[in-house]
Amino acid sequence: MNNRQKPTRWWAELLLLGLLYGAYSGGRLLARGDVQLAVDHGLAILRVEDLLGISFERPLNRLFSQHGPLGIPADFVYASLHYLVTPAVLVWLYRRRPAHYRNARTWLIASTLLGLVGFALMPTCPPRLLDAAHGFTDTMAQYSAYGWWGAEASAPRGLGGLTNQYAAMPSLHVGWALWCGVLLWRHGRHPLLRAFGIAYPAVTTLVVMGTANHYFLDAVAGAAVMGLGFAAARALPARAQARTQARTQARTSAPEAAPAAAGPAAGPAGFRGTPPIVSGGWDTSARELLPAQRPAPEDDTAAAAR
Repeated sequence: MNNRQKPTRWWAELLLLGLLYGAYSGGRLLARGDVQLAVDHGLAILRVEDLLGISFERPLNRLFSQHGPLGIPADFVYASLHYLVTPAVLVWLYRRRPAHYRNARTWLIASTLLGLVGFALMPTCPPRLLDAAHGFTDTMAQYSAYGWWGAEASAPRGLGGLTNQYAAMPSLHVGWALWCGVLLWRHGRHPLLRAFGIAYPAVTTLVVMGTANHYFLDAVAGAAVMGLGFAAARALPARAQARTQARTQARTSAPEAAPAAAGPAAGPAGFRGTPPIVSGGWDTSARELLPAQRPAPEDDTAAAAR
């Protein structure tokens, strides 16, 4: 039986992923809410982290802002890899691991849509946009002379209006990086590829906090969204795939079932039971009968009794 999935068309996948990116960008814009509400949410997250002692973004941001050799590469990582590594992993799966591509793509789409819901329900001000009294430095603005971005996150200079800077919760930078890491670890064969699968989400988590673009709890929420997306992708009905597999199985097994169409009790020429003896009126000796036509041998005890 052939269980392979029907090959996907590259242009259809490209269109689907283009729509996903459009929904991601447009959804962030549509989710713009009241600035004060976003600031209140950001401060609430910060208070919870301070209470739990998990505000890891504070020391990281001081480190990145005080040491350019750390802060500048971190800004480049934040501004670029999010949009490069994810498509690269998708293409790699499509070409090298096609059996796993569809499930991975569905997982990414489901998780991204859940993230957009989070942006809409909880607009959140990132640490870099809080009042300076809270101790955060916007490293993207600090090192903007080294890159293409300005003072508005990773958007190119002059295009800051095309992004929603209050979409910090959850962090899809972390979520997408985790998606890439899991797939590279599970399906990569080269040790370097699997090592990158471990390092990439870890580095991304440090970068989003060190550049003051996300709180630690944003990163946790990004990982949680990917977990929910994975569960949702597994729960989605696979009726089309089941129908395709059923048709493939029917075509594959039909020739094998043809000889047995007469049923298990069928004898030669398709007759059920004992086949008739066609002899044209002449007697036929036992030796001339087919094995299925010959009478069962008499029991020795019955023969002796006669």
